[in-house]
Amino acid sequence: MTFPFDALRRWPDIEAPELVAADAADRLILDESASARAGLGAEEFVVIGDAYGALTLGAAAAGVTGIRVHQDPLTGEQALAANAAALGGAEAFRSLPLEPALVRGARVVLLRLPRSLDALDDIAGLIAAHAAPDVTVFAGGRLKHMTVAMNGVLGRRFARLDVTHARQKSRVLVAREPHDGVDPQPRRSEHDGLVVCAYGGAFAGSAIDIGTRLLLEHLPAAIDGDGMLVDLACGTGVIATRLALQHPSRRVHASDQSAAAVASARATVAANGVADRVDVVRDDLLSSLPAASADFVALNPPFHSGAAVTDLIAPRMFADAARVLPPGGELWVVWNSPLRYRPALERLVGPTRQIARNAKFTVTASVRR
Repeated sequence: MTFPFDALRRWPDIEAPELVAADAADRLILDESASARAGLGAEEFVVIGDAYGALTLGAAAAGVTGIRVHQDPLTGEQALAANAAALGGAEAFRSLPLEPALVRGARVVLLRLPRSLDALDDIAGLIAAHAAPDVTVFAGGRLKHMTVAMNGVLGRRFARLDVTHARQKSRVLVAREPHDGVDPQPRRSEHDGLVVCAYGGAFAGSAIDIGTRLLLEHLPAAIDGDGMLVDLACGTGVIATRLALQHPSRRVHASDQSAAAVASARATVAANGVADRVDVVRDDLLSSLPAASADFVALNPPFHSGAAVTDLIAPRMFADAARVLPPGGELWVVWNSPLRYRPALERLVGPTRQIARNAKFTVTASVRR
């Protein structure tokens, strides 16, 4: 059966003509793994990093069942479920966290290579620790996003690494003979008394990116009201932690759609002693919060959807932040100055003023009208 890759959608992630749901790397990974997948038993096949379901549903269409899947973005999970409902295959897979149960006993793993080497190391270590001794990993991606350093990361966990011929600007690394497996552990560092913890794939790792640093420097000392404070797109939880430390009588809600970010933020708030007042959730925007439920929202919006750069993400975040703020509540945003988000903030939230600006970033405060 030929799987209809062109029928896949990215929804509920952003959709645009230049943003695809499947690419040549997905097709190459499936083709290179076809013989290895033949005759697999139940629960012997795992897919990691499937963007919107091409690998999972392509394998399901070829007859594989009992597929275990991990996708870091929540929108990826949601898109996979929606595509399965539309195209078939929903009964063939289940989604799991990046934990031992995901890969235990697996004999074939398909992996879309993450851009973060730390994320790749976490995945490779987990597979080597818990998959079957004869596991074969087919790790592929677009050539423009692959580096020789990826070979080195896989080589630390697998004794044999083969490289396929390139096709349509894509390539697959085939790893076998696992050794020295280890479960993922967060990297830790300290910045101005704040402990930052990061699992592989979390934005900026255990460092603090310059945009977040600028926002940290200008967070308000006083916030009106006694309601919830929110860190939207929380990453490693740096802003949420600082809000909890500066406002010990307030609860903080931290939200991110990335599983790695959520795990990192939970580790960060625990390391700084504020886990009892910070709720960290994996969520698409702030869908778990009711309207007018927060007094203050802080946001450092992403501008990547996978590998693509786009300005379509931030306005959705501005609109949902406005939904959870009552009139008079404030949204504080740090953004790359060339993106010129102020008109969107004025339109979607309310009157907006500049708080700070440096060579690259602007911090603004918008009052909910």
